Amino acid sequence: MPSPTPPATIAAPAPPATQSPEPPIPLSAWVLLLVLAAIWGTSFILMKKGLAVFSPLELGATRVTVAALLLLPFALRHVGKVEKSRFKWLLLSGVVGTLIPAFLFAYAETRLASGLAGVLNALTAVFTLVVGALFFGQRLTGLRVLGIGLGLAGTVVLMVLGGSGGAATPAGEGNAWYGLYIVLATIGYGVSVNVIKHHLQGIPPVAVTGLLLLFIGGPAVVFLLLGTDFLHKLATVPGAWTAFGYIALLATLSTAVAMVLFNKLIHQSTALFASSNTYLIPVVALGWGVLDGESFNLWHVLGMVIILVSVAIIHRAR
Repeated sequence: MPSPTPPATIAAPAPPATQSPEPPIPLSAWVLLLVLAAIWGTSFILMKKGLAVFSPLELGATRVTVAALLLLPFALRHVGKVEKSRFKWLLLSGVVGTLIPAFLFAYAETRLASGLAGVLNALTAVFTLVVGALFFGQRLTGLRVLGIGLGLAGTVVLMVLGGSGGAATPAGEGNAWYGLYIVLATIGYGVSVNVIKHHLQGIPPVAVTGLLLLFIGGPAVVFLLLGTDFLHKLATVPGAWTAFGYIALLATLSTAVAMVLFNKLIHQSTALFASSNTYLIPVVALGWGVLDGESFNLWHVLGMVIILVSVAIIHRAR
C-alpha cells in the first residue's frame, strides 16, 4: 500500500535509481492461481489411480501423449509464427518441465502417498529461486537463502522422520526416499518456469504449451506404442479403461489445460508468484489422500509446515 504524500516542506527521499517497484499482481492472476492449485492438487490422486493398472513408464508416456494430441491443433497453428531461435527453449522447457517430471512423479507414487507427493511439489518455489539465482540473475538475499535452507530441511523431516505415508509402510522406511524423484522433478519445474519467463515472453500461452508438447509428444507416443505393454493391458486387463480414464483426465486438466493457464499466469505476473500455487496444492492433495485412506502423522505435518514457511520467506524476502 503506498505511503501518504509527505508535507510540502519536507523533501521526499528519491528511490534508488537501480530499484523499480514491481507491478501489482492483477486479480485475474490470483484467480488463475486458485484454479491451478485445485487442478494440480487433484493430479496426485489421479496418478495413484492410474498406477493401479499401468506402470510408471506407461503412465508418464500416456500423460504426455494425450496432452500433446489435445493441443496438436494449436501447435500446428503457431509453429510457423514462432522464431526458430526459440525452439531450443521450447524443447528445453518441454523436456525438463513436462516429459521428465511425468515419469519422476509416477515412479515416486509407486511407493509414496499421493498427499505427500503434493506436499513435496511445494519445493517448486524453492528451486525456481535457486535456478533463477544461478542462471537468470535473480537476487539471492540472506532471507531467501534461509528460505532455501528451510525448504530442504522440511523435505528431510518429511521423508526421513515421517516415512512414505503408505498404509503398509512404517515411518522411516526406505520407501520414503522415493520422494527424491519429486525433488528432481521440482528442479526441472524451476528450470522451466525461468525459461518461459525469460526466453519465451511474447508467445501466447497456448502456443508455448502446444509447441513444447509437440516437440516431446512424438517420442512419447512412439515409446508408448512400441516400448510398453499399454495396448495389451488396455485390451486384456480388467479395470484398464478406468485407469486410462484417470490418466486421460490427468493429461487433459493437469498437463494440457493447466499448462496453458500456468504459462498465462507467468506472463501476467512473475516467475515466483506463478510458482506460489504450491501454497495451496498440498492442502488439496492431502485432502484427496485422506479421503482415499492414506495415513499421515505429525512428522508429515511438521515437514509440510516447514516447507510452506520456507516458500513464504522466499516470496516475501527482498
